[in-house]
Amino acid sequence: MLRHFALLVACWSATAAELRFAARLIADGLRGGYQVAAVDLNGDGKADIVALASGMDELVWFENPSWERHVLARGLHGMINLAAYDVDGDGIPEIALAHEFNMTAAKSLGVVSLLTSNGDPRAAWTIREIDRLTTSHRLRWADIDGSGHKALINAPLIGAKAVAPDYRSHVPLVFYRPGDWARQLAGDQNEGVMHGIYPVDWDGNGREAVLTASFSGIDLFRFTRNGWTREPIAPGNPDPCPKCGTSDVAVGKLGRERFLAAIEPWHGNRIAVYYRRGAAWQRSVIDDALPDSHSIATADFNRDGRDEIVVAQRGAPGRVVMYTNAAGAWVRTVIDEGITAASCAIADLDGDKRPDIACIGSATQNLKMYRLVSP
Repeated sequence: MLRHFALLVACWSATAAELRFAARLIADGLRGGYQVAAVDLNGDGKADIVALASGMDELVWFENPSWERHVLARGLHGMINLAAYDVDGDGIPEIALAHEFNMTAAKSLGVVSLLTSNGDPRAAWTIREIDRLTTSHRLRWADIDGSGHKALINAPLIGAKAVAPDYRSHVPLVFYRPGDWARQLAGDQNEGVMHGIYPVDWDGNGREAVLTASFSGIDLFRFTRNGWTREPIAPGNPDPCPKCGTSDVAVGKLGRERFLAAIEPWHGNRIAVYYRRGAAWQRSVIDDALPDSHSIATADFNRDGRDEIVVAQRGAPGRVVMYTNAAGAWVRTVIDEGITAASCAIADLDGDKRPDIACIGSATQNLKMYRLVSP
């Protein structure tokens, strides 16, 4: 346990203590709950919830505010990730889906498909395969060239020839432009397991770069006139692989200062925060007692200009954990211990113009909403 951490948790600030959430169970029986996404699927201005469960053959969504369950598509296997974006501009987003996933590269077809509504989002959607790339694992949309149109980023988990436990191989990062959907390579410099990607307008120029979290640590991929460049940001956890590098990453702000929040190592127990100090990023481990943490996100819940960090902990006992920065120190609060959280999404789910949280549990097979009720 980190030295002095227990004391820090005990000494909650008024700011941290005022953040309270009301939990609501939206669904259960979601076998292998893996990812949750908050997106308006029916064009009514309210964020709905898409729940991806790897142990099910149905991709389902829940309509805000009644949270009625609808099926997007059936007959799917090994679903692992999705990302939504309105490709054709009709007001209903398309959904890119990675499925037929397996941890063993030789057994992983890595199918990438596009789901399109047929006019009624509550009815079954049309599904079209656009690629097959071994262990396709993380999908995100990003405006890589500042055109206002997004490309689909695909980050496989491991290289095609990688094997456990070290997964020694380079892993590709690829992208697709809507229309021809031809696979294009962004880079293959990352090594081992690449578990997380995060699009961000890093340079404030309207172009989204892509942060990656892998055994190589945290790296930044930019699309330029001369092709893609890769900038190493930080090496991540210093232990030997496969306990090296970074598992997931998100960007936050403390006033005008940017920080990076990361889970380390892969499926790790450490929450690290990186601060820019001169030309380098300084790593600070704020917690080391969250085994099998799986996803990380940031948002300003109390509207003080300082982002909080939300972590989905899948390992026992299973939790949703928040860290609030108070007087320069990060204070941990547990939002829920009734969910083995694999993924959390942050959005205004109740229409009060404040961020709420939706999380999906793996072993607990549940989907829960946490509505911000205070401050």
